Amino acid sequence: MRKLLPATVASGAAALALVALAAAPASAGTADSHFEVVFPGNKPQTMYHVQNTATLSGSMTGKSVMSWQIIDDQVVDNSKRFTSFKITTRIEERLTKTTEDHVVTSKTCDWTKIVNANYSWFAVEPANTCVAPPAVYDGELWWSTDATIVYDIEGDGKGAITKELLGSPLVHG
Repeated sequence: MRKLLPATVASGAAALALVALAAAPASAGTADSHFEVVFPGNKPQTMYHVQNTATLSGSMTGKSVMSWQIIDDQVVDNSKRFTSFKITTRIEERLTKTTEDHVVTSKTCDWTKIVNANYSWFAVEPANTCVAPPAVYDGELWWSTDATIVYDIEGDGKGAITKELLGSPLVHG
């Protein structure tokens, strides 16, 4: 014999289900990239770590956070290491999982001053976080956050070096 739920319990459960459906869950994807920079002379070799995050929370947001540390504890030369160090963080969309990305929004952050002034940086602060302007989310598309760093090492004579970083996993649905 099947028992029927009282009407108040059934209507309460239905109301909770509607609230759960109406609240869009936040979704995020994060990817990490690492690279080393070897400087000329006695400047310390440094490891850089960048985390690209795409987050869906009403709109699509994207940010890149960088931390770094010297590899050798012996700091011999504390002169300027970079003539330029910039990151461009992009929110990208694509029509399917396998089609090419299209940039929706982007922001370039100049971190030359902060990377020259600090041998190491581990904190997550606005100074080392580059945030692209938010994008209007379309659940039919596939979204990610990607970034490119372009830096020029002081005194190496090689000019600008471009590092394409690992983009976040795709956000969809």
